[in-house]
Amino acid sequence: NAGNRLVKVDVFPMGIDYRRFASAVEDPEVRDAIRRFEKKLEGQKVILSIDRLDYTKGIPQRIQAFDLFLERNPQYKEKVTLILAVVPSRTGVEQYAQIKNRVDELVGKINGKQGNIGWMPIWYMYRFQSFHSLVALYNVADAALVTPMRDGMNLIAKEFLATKTDGRGVLILSEMAGASKELGEAIVVNPNNQDEIAWAIKEALTMPEEEQVERNRIMQKRLNRYNVVRWGTDFIDALSNVKKIQLALSVRKLTEEMQKKLIRSYWQSDNSIMLLDYDGTLVPFAEKPQKAKPDEGLLNMLDALGESPKTEVVIISGRDKETLDKWFGNRNLGLVAEHGVWIKDRGKPWETIEPLRDDWKEQMNPILEWYEDRTPGSFIEEKDFSLAWHYRKADPQLASIRARELKDELLQLTANLNLGILEGSKVIEIKSVGINKGRAALHWLSRGGWDFILAIGDDWTDEDVFAVLPESAYSIKVGLSPSKASFNLDSVWEVRSLIEGLVRV
Repeated sequence: NAGNRLVKVDVFPMGIDYRRFASAVEDPEVRDAIRRFEKKLEGQKVILSIDRLDYTKGIPQRIQAFDLFLERNPQYKEKVTLILAVVPSRTGVEQYAQIKNRVDELVGKINGKQGNIGWMPIWYMYRFQSFHSLVALYNVADAALVTPMRDGMNLIAKEFLATKTDGRGVLILSEMAGASKELGEAIVVNPNNQDEIAWAIKEALTMPEEEQVERNRIMQKRLNRYNVVRWGTDFIDALSNVKKIQLALSVRKLTEEMQKKLIRSYWQSDNSIMLLDYDGTLVPFAEKPQKAKPDEGLLNMLDALGESPKTEVVIISGRDKETLDKWFGNRNLGLVAEHGVWIKDRGKPWETIEPLRDDWKEQMNPILEWYEDRTPGSFIEEKDFSLAWHYRKADPQLASIRARELKDELLQLTANLNLGILEGSKVIEIKSVGINKGRAALHWLSRGGWDFILAIGDDWTDEDVFAVLPESAYSIKVGLSPSKASFNLDSVWEVRSLIEGLVRV
């Protein structure tokens, strides 16, 4: 939810025109090229390396790994050839010229050291390849060596597999290529580890044909199904779906006309209640929770509503009761702390909805501490009957990974402990099962007699409140996302504007 738009982040691994590459093997021009290559390479095992000239492709490291393979496996001398096809790239850039000089130097050195008058271990081609020549090279290769240092996807690996119509051939693939996440049946290697690549070359050359076919058929089926057409269709469908959701949510947006109707309903009521979340609803989120204190303007509005004899205002928060007492304890408000653990009627002491235990904290706290130590910027918040791990200030990428790991671990550990896991905005909280904001809201709603009910919240913990409301209630979700609420507002400031309108009544 970015402002007034829903933004979706997803993964769409790019496909290839699988049938074009597979069918091209039978093209007469390709068959002629295959025969020419096979004649030149007769009696040789063929390893293919094809890439555009780029520092991310790891071409020098690949050449050195092949040299290491020959050093360790002298029995393959005169029996294996590395076809090193390099496609020119950015020829006017000095850094790329340096890479080419390095490749030229390594090829010359290794051919001079390892080769002889009748055998050249590296067949070096520095030129653009036609489609027919490319397919022929893929087809004649016994193994493809695709080991970039960093690559978003790498379609060469996929094209190689598409041309292996008889199922034979082995793909050696860098773990740093995005394609490795799809092609797990390949021999996956660390491109920085020449020992590992040298081992993989031998593994590829000695792999039984039936194993080659078994591995390749699995990958080929996957690539044929998720081809370039499917990739494009999935992307457009996902984009269209987001727009449909945005349109549906825009229809639910609390318009100016609906706001006037809501305010008029409040004005005409005799017994009204407002159930308001705090963080992300009445105030923006802060890097540190203690900094999200209520400002004077908000307090004045809450006081004005709370002092009305016909209005009950309840703040339903995930905060601890000490903080809520400090900020709102002397005001004419109902309070709910720790997502429903503690409730406080106006002018009365705090009480729990039911007797609760907190001895489980001893088991859970060390786990949260482990994640706190390994996620700089995160911290633990301990409440009376819950524990929360906040990661708003942590590096977003690392925090996202750690949050998934922690949630998975906690779900397993708490399965038989009568504990629930709440995932809020940049926070994961552990608390007793059955305690939620909706149950706390029923403490007030069950009294009946309300002729105006308004509930506002911003995250999924507030959905429990929306779920227990009668149909006549006004429910508002802050942010553009699906919800049980009847309406949406874009931001805290729109909520404040609405409350200001209610105060003026």
